[in-house]
Amino acid sequence: MYTFDSRVRYSETDEEGNLSVVGIMNYLQDCSTFQSEDLKLGISYLNEEKRAWWLSGWQIEILRQPHLGERIRISTWPYGFKGIYGYRNFTIEDEMGNPLVRADSTWFYYDLEKGCPVRVPESQLEGYQIEDKPLAMPPAPKKIRLPETYETAAPVTVERHHLDTNRHVNNAQYVAIARELLPVDFALGELRVEYRKAAVLGNVMYPKLAQVPEGYVVSLQDAEGQVYANLWLARTGL
Repeated sequence: MYTFDSRVRYSETDEEGNLSVVGIMNYLQDCSTFQSEDLKLGISYLNEEKRAWWLSGWQIEILRQPHLGERIRISTWPYGFKGIYGYRNFTIEDEMGNPLVRADSTWFYYDLEKGCPVRVPESQLEGYQIEDKPLAMPPAPKKIRLPETYETAAPVTVERHHLDTNRHVNNAQYVAIARELLPVDFALGELRVEYRKAAVLGNVMYPKLAQVPEGYVVSLQDAEGQVYANLWLARTGL
């Protein structure tokens, strides 16, 4: 298990003074990135190898959003590799070790030269210590089912502030875009994201929004209806 400690900064909080959902996702991303960097398998190494780890999907359970100034511990561990895929869990805990956030994620290994996913190499399998202890997460289908009827929201053009080092829209930014479509008082308790196609600078996303019993489903699509990302957002207390 890889961990680091932090304290919730004002710049990471939402309008209620709690760590924002995007702030939560950034901590999770940072934790896995720090582990890769410390193992010398990080961004520089991947760039030299012309490879990348790209995110396929999230399941994030928010038990409680930590508040401004609260000290937290972020942890991650890979629990399996299979073919092109890697599987990784995350937690955020308070000072007493109580869980605040639990997450599961699926990644795939990508050949930047060939432009396609490839099998995870031995260098990655040997570098990461596998822990055969996946988190017990709420049951979740492999795919997010899109409702037959939905509302269409105003299109969103990809700007530079949406991008990460891959020159793609960062995975947390899709969530930020989707949450702007929800009611102001909607309290997010569980989030699932399915990433289909990487959006880049200048692309236009056309959001489709539907209400479901648990909350909302949002599909961010291009003009032809191809999906960039599908999101399932459930309210707190389910």
